[in-house]
Amino acid sequence: MTHPIDWAPVTADHVVTALGEYDDLGADGFFAEHGFAPTLTYDLIRNGRAYPPKAILGRAYEIATGTRLQPDEFEGGKSGAAKILPRLGFDVQPKAAR
Repeated sequence: MTHPIDWAPVTADHVVTALGEYDDLGADGFFAEHGFAPTLTYDLIRNGRAYPPKAILGRAYEIATGTRLQPDEFEGGKSGAAKILPRLGFDVQPKAAR
């Protein structure tokens, strides 16, 4: 069940750290480690690579706060990760737009 999350502690640096972990672990390893799944509707685009916005934001939140969010605790789409990440300076695009 989703509920309001205070995203204020999450910075661009936390997101960059999460992106680095994704690169190091690979998609399957990252999902297995952090409990998320591949994205269906949006991609976070950085340096020409596509990343799952919800999984990256969830991990960035954990890095920032020490609290692990479960995938069902927040939205990944336009009212969630796809809304929060651009506020931190990241490019999030619908999959159909690429």
